[in-house]
Amino acid sequence: MGLFQQFDTESVHEWSELGIIFLMFGLGLEFSFKKLLKIGSSALITASVICAGMFITGVLTGHLLHWTTMECVFLGGLLGMSSTTIIIKAFGDMGLKDKPYASLIFGTLVFEDLFAVLMMVLFSTLAVTGKFSGLEMLKGLGKLIFFLILWFVVGMYLIPLILKKTRKYLDDEILLVVGIGLCFGMVVVANSVGFSSALGAFVMGSILAETLEGESISRVTQNMGRLFGAIFFVSVGMMVDPVVIGQQWVAILILTVVAISGILVFSSAGALLAGKGLNISIHSGFSLAQLGEFSFILAGLGCSLGVMRDFIYPVIISVSVITTFTTPYLIKMGDPAYAWLDRIIPANIRRKIEPGEEKANNSRAEGNIWGKLFKKSLLRSSLYVVILIAIAIGSTSYLGHITETVLHINGVVANWICCIATIAVMTPFLYLLLSYGAEETGMANLLLKKNPYYKWPLTTMVVFRSLLAIIFPVYTIGHYISLHWWGVLVVAIAFFAFLWLTRNSLKRFGRMEQTFLTNFGEKEEYERRLAPVATLVNTKLAEYNITTSRVTIAPEFEFAGKSLREMPFRKTSGVNIIKILRGARSILVPSGSESIFPGDVLVAVGTNEQLDSFKNIIDEYSVVAAEKESTDDNFIVEKITISKDSILCGHTLREIDMRTSGCMVISVFRDGKLTSNPDASFCFSENDTVWIAGGKENVDWYK
Repeated sequence: MGLFQQFDTESVHEWSELGIIFLMFGLGLEFSFKKLLKIGSSALITASVICAGMFITGVLTGHLLHWTTMECVFLGGLLGMSSTTIIIKAFGDMGLKDKPYASLIFGTLVFEDLFAVLMMVLFSTLAVTGKFSGLEMLKGLGKLIFFLILWFVVGMYLIPLILKKTRKYLDDEILLVVGIGLCFGMVVVANSVGFSSALGAFVMGSILAETLEGESISRVTQNMGRLFGAIFFVSVGMMVDPVVIGQQWVAILILTVVAISGILVFSSAGALLAGKGLNISIHSGFSLAQLGEFSFILAGLGCSLGVMRDFIYPVIISVSVITTFTTPYLIKMGDPAYAWLDRIIPANIRRKIEPGEEKANNSRAEGNIWGKLFKKSLLRSSLYVVILIAIAIGSTSYLGHITETVLHINGVVANWICCIATIAVMTPFLYLLLSYGAEETGMANLLLKKNPYYKWPLTTMVVFRSLLAIIFPVYTIGHYISLHWWGVLVVAIAFFAFLWLTRNSLKRFGRMEQTFLTNFGEKEEYERRLAPVATLVNTKLAEYNITTSRVTIAPEFEFAGKSLREMPFRKTSGVNIIKILRGARSILVPSGSESIFPGDVLVAVGTNEQLDSFKNIIDEYSVVAAEKESTDDNFIVEKITISKDSILCGHTLREIDMRTSGCMVISVFRDGKLTSNPDASFCFSENDTVWIAGGKENVDWYK
C-alpha cells in the first residue's frame, strides 16, 4: 500500500506539472509583450503592493497560528501568489478577456510569477544559511532579467524567420507538433538554467504570440491545453488530504479568510496607486483573490528543505482549492461592489482617484522627444549588452573546451584563436551598441534644432555607450591573453579605431536589427492591413481607454432595414459607428441616413463600458425580435370539408388569393386522391377535404 501511495503521488505530481506547462503556454499565446510594456509600471506597482502587503500579513498570521519563524516567512511569501491558471480559465469561461481590467490582471500575474521565482532563490538560500542575503536576491533578479531578455531577443529573431520560410508546409498537424516542440524546448532550457518549467512555457508562448502563426498555434493546441488543464485541477484535488483538513480546519479557515480578504484589499489598493481608477481596481481585487500554483510550489520547497512541517503543504493545497471554488463568485461580485462604492464614495474623493483627462495629458506630455529618445536608447543598449554578455559567457565557458577537444589546439595559440573569434562575433553587436538607429538619429537632430543645449546630454549618452562597449573587448582580451592593463587598453582602443574606420562596411549589420523589428511588428502590420481603421483608433486612443469592436447584424435584428438615426444604441450606449462592412463594400463614417441590413458588420468606437452596452443592446433587440418571430401559438393547421355554401366552393386558388389573409392550402383530398400544394388554377368542389394552414382567426373564416 505504501509503495502504491508513493507511486500515485509521484504520478499526480508529474501530471500536475504537465498541466501547468500547457496552461502557462496557453497564457503566453494570449499574452503580448507590447501590452506588458504599456501597462508594465501599473502591473509592477500592483504586484509589488500585493506581495509586500501579503508578506507582512502572512508573517503575522503565521505567528498567530504559533508557527516557526521560517514557516511564517514562507507563508508570507506564498500568500501573495494568485493563480494564473485559475484566472485564465475563469476569464475564458466567463468571456472577460476583453474587459479593461483583464490586461492589468494578466500583467500583475506575470510580475507575481517573476517575484515567485526570486523568492524561490532567496528562500532557498535563507533556509540553508539561515541568513538573508540581499546579494543573492540581486543576483537572482539579474539572472532572471538577463535570461528573459536573451530568450526574447533570440526567439523573436529566429523563430519568425523559421516559420516564414516553412509557412507553406505548416498545416494544423505540423503546427501542433511545432508548437508543443518549441514549448518543451524552452521548458528544458529554463530548467537547465535553474528556472521553473512554467516560466519557460510562458516565455515561448509569448514569443509565438507575436508571430502570424500565433493564433493558429493557439487554436490547434487549445484542446490539448484544456485536457491537461483539467488534469492539473484534478491532480490538485487529489493532493488534498481529508485527514489533514479535519485536523487543521481552523488554520485552513483562517488562511482562507486572510488570503481572500488580504489579496482583495492589497490588489485594489495597488491598482489605485497605479492610477487605474476605482472600476478597474475593484474588479482586479475581486479577480485576484485566490492562491495559485506557485503558492504550493513554494510550500513544497519549504517542506523539501526541512524548514516547514509536512502538514503545512496539504493545508496550503486545501486553501488553494477552496479559493478556486470561490473565484468565479468573487469575480461576479466585482460589478455590485463597484456600484455600491461608486454610490457611497464622496465626489471629491472620486475625482482624486479617477484617471481623468488631465492625468492622461500629463502622461502623454512625459512622452516628449527627449523622453522617447532616452527610453529607446536605454532599451536598445540593454538588448545589445545582454547579447554581448551572453557571447562572453558562452566563450569563456565553452569555446576553450571546444578548441582543445575539436581542433586539438591548446596553450597560447588556442587563447589567441578564442580571443579573436569572440571579438569577431562581438563586433557587429558592438557597432550596433555604439551607433544610433534611424529613428533615434531623427529625434536627436530634431532636439538639436529646437535647442542646442541638448548637445550635452546627447554627448553624455554617446560617452556612456562607448564606455559600456569598451568593457567587452577589454574583458575578452584580459581573459585570454596575459597583457598588462595598458596593453589591454591599447588593443581595445585600436579595436574601436578599427570599428570607426570600417563603419561603412559594418552598416550592413543593421539589417539584423531591422529584421528583429520587422518580426516584432509583423503581427501588428498584418492586423493593420486587415483592419486599418480599427488599428488606427486602437493605437491613437489606447491611453484614453477608447477602442473599437465589431458586431454582425443578425437576420432577426428588430431594426434591420432602418437607418442608423433610428437605431436605439446611439443615445443609450454612447458609441459611434465608424465603419460598416457590407460584403466587399466598406462604408467609412456612415451618415445617420445609412440603412442597416442583416449581415452588415458594424465597427463601433467608444470606451469599453460603452461597447459592452452597445453589444448588449444589439443582443437584446435580436433576441426580442427572434422571440416575436418564434411566437407561433396562433398558428394552426385545420382540416375542413367544403360544403356547397362555402366561399371556396367553385373558386380557384387564384380567385380566392388566400395568402393575402395569411393562409395557405397545404393539400386537398378528392375522390380518393391527395393533391399536395395545389397550383393557383386549382378549383375547389363540394365535399373536397382541404388542409389549410395559417392564423386561427383567418382559418376559421374559410370554414
